[in-house]
Amino acid sequence: MLKHHFALTPEHVLPPVVLKHLPGPRFWGRVQRWLPPALKKRLIQELLGGQLLSALPPERLRFLEGRRLGIEVLDMDFRVVLTAVSGHLAVLDEQAQAEACVQATTLDFLLLASQLEDADTLFFHRRLHMTGDTALGLEARNLMDQLPLDQLSPRLRIALNHFTRMAVAARKAHYAGR
Repeated sequence: MLKHHFALTPEHVLPPVVLKHLPGPRFWGRVQRWLPPALKKRLIQELLGGQLLSALPPERLRFLEGRRLGIEVLDMDFRVVLTAVSGHLAVLDEQAQAEACVQATTLDFLLLASQLEDADTLFFHRRLHMTGDTALGLEARNLMDQLPLDQLSPRLRIALNHFTRMAVAARKAHYAGR
């Protein structure tokens, strides 16, 4: 007997009429501005350093030791500056100057983190931008492509993938209503 398998997509869970009314990145950008800087810094450190990058060998972050890499989420008006200390990611103060900066929208960073798009595709479609020290920016871009998602907990992988697909569906629903 054949079993039929299908991928559960966000449209199966939430209809487009609901998806189009979900709060977008601008809303979440306003929310994050209200967070105390220390809490925001801790959340970023845990999300990036504790979850996504913890599966990497510490030497993989060596390129960032003593350097300052900016990450800008353009549609949230959100900026963070990262460095590495003893092979572990560290979040610097919001006012820190970055030597290189990687910029994209929320959705494009989600697509990159979930590996539903690769950095080269986003870069050549002008959806991923780099400024400043090109070598540092390229190292960061290469690191994004090599995130070992298979070493993350299945729950986190599934949540990231599902959230990304829901964001894509919400964007489609939002623009379809125009």
